[in-house]
Amino acid sequence: MSIGLLNTALSGLAAFQRSLETTSNNISNVNTEGYSRQRAELSTRPEQFLGGNFVGTGVSVANIARSYDQFITGQVRSSNSAFGEVDTYHSLAAQIDSIIAADSTSLAPSMKAFFDAVHEVADDPSSIPARQVMLSEAESLAQTFSTMNGRFEQIRDQVNVGLGGMVSDLNSYAKEIAELNNKIVADIGRAKGGQLPNQLLDQRDMLLNDMAKLVDVSVVNQKDGSISVFIGKGQPLVLSDYAAVLSVQSSDSDPTHKEIFMNGQNISNQLSGGSLYGSLRFRDEVLDPAQQQLGLLATGMAVEFNRVHQAGYDLEGSAGARFFDLGSPEIPVVAKVADPTATLTATFATSASGLKASDYQLTISAVGPPPAYTLTRLSDNTNVTAPADGFNLALSGTLTVGDSFLIRPAYDAAKNIKLAITDPKQIAAAQGRVDGPPVSGLPGDNRNALALAQLENASLMFNGTATFSDAYGQIVSKVGTQTRNAQVSRSAQDTLLKQATSSWESVSGVNLDEEAANLIKFQQSYQAAAQAISVANTLFDSLIGAVR
Repeated sequence: MSIGLLNTALSGLAAFQRSLETTSNNISNVNTEGYSRQRAELSTRPEQFLGGNFVGTGVSVANIARSYDQFITGQVRSSNSAFGEVDTYHSLAAQIDSIIAADSTSLAPSMKAFFDAVHEVADDPSSIPARQVMLSEAESLAQTFSTMNGRFEQIRDQVNVGLGGMVSDLNSYAKEIAELNNKIVADIGRAKGGQLPNQLLDQRDMLLNDMAKLVDVSVVNQKDGSISVFIGKGQPLVLSDYAAVLSVQSSDSDPTHKEIFMNGQNISNQLSGGSLYGSLRFRDEVLDPAQQQLGLLATGMAVEFNRVHQAGYDLEGSAGARFFDLGSPEIPVVAKVADPTATLTATFATSASGLKASDYQLTISAVGPPPAYTLTRLSDNTNVTAPADGFNLALSGTLTVGDSFLIRPAYDAAKNIKLAITDPKQIAAAQGRVDGPPVSGLPGDNRNALALAQLENASLMFNGTATFSDAYGQIVSKVGTQTRNAQVSRSAQDTLLKQATSSWESVSGVNLDEEAANLIKFQQSYQAAAQAISVANTLFDSLIGAVR
């Protein structure tokens, strides 16, 4: 009897000691990020049939389990991914918004100052100081275009550096998860009764959370305890102990345009969620369109101002020259051809009305003569004809079916625009006589200067529906709306993330009040088991004394 009592008490002593150790471990890790509260699961030992009765034999520790809810943990990962996307998108979009909307960096004051100077020349066409002010304001306007474009390029570099860093982190996380898969499978195989390596499981969940902040992930649990991790539209990043490698590569046509590759395949368009996708979405939805539209505005002002300026005469009696220069070549073209002699030259039409904020892809479908090709506007993947979109094309050299050319009418215009004349006398303010042959160099003739000044309020952009100021206002309005929408989404996702985190804390987090209560409970249980041992010892001594 005393032997059975002793064994039963000893089992309780061991079980409550393990419970105390588990509680102490919980308290020690109360501030450890990602730690899941653990509990000792107790079970009764098999009963013995003695004297016609089933007699209990004590307690054993069946398992040290962590408090874990698969659904809530998945919800936290999903919320981390959604918040990471909108948070990154908003922070980057806000930078563009501050550049184009702030008075100190906005283009609107420079345009207004330039046209005010044009009006001054129209009021006094023979004034050299007024002409010099006009040139100075034109120079300042071109510089503002270039400065703003430069700020856009800085943000592009920031995005590209960020993409590289995030891809490096994803590769590191994937490798660590694959290594943890190996360890977890080995530990589960070594343990008996289905015990799990809780610390390794917590580490793996933490890595999954970190990964979800960068890109949306799908997790599939395997029977052996390992997991498979998929990103995007089912691209396998981790399969058991295998980890794929992501890389950042430049596009063939633009070294500043980065794409995400996995095993040699471009998966940029298949990703979703997380800061990585937020950066890509910002670049495609905000940065690229804003830079294209800024370039379109610079192109429109240069083309239309040059058209009117070249129709007039300067103070020296010469026909008006180009006022703005958009660089050489006027429209950049990136060729991907079989024969290096194959070339494409693109030039702006005389009117900016048909210009679009887009790049174009020309692909040769037949060599001719004349050659046949398809011209695709990449902003909406629509096949178009060149003159309709405000520029003309000329092919030459040995063409091959499949040759392609990337045409960028507006993309670099804000960076390249410069003042083409330096002498104030070269400003073509005069129009000449209305009757008979034109006579240039009339000091009081301001008719061409008036025509130049009228460009400020003329609807010359977007097929004759917008002035230059309207065009810039549309950029400001669109970016502002995108930034505001992103801010609203960020606030909503932040709330959802906090709710998901709170749910996880309620299930898996360590509650010090609860652990303190458990400490007292298990301490008293331990003391009671020790007292039972003392009683068993006394009974045993009595029994020994009785038989001596």
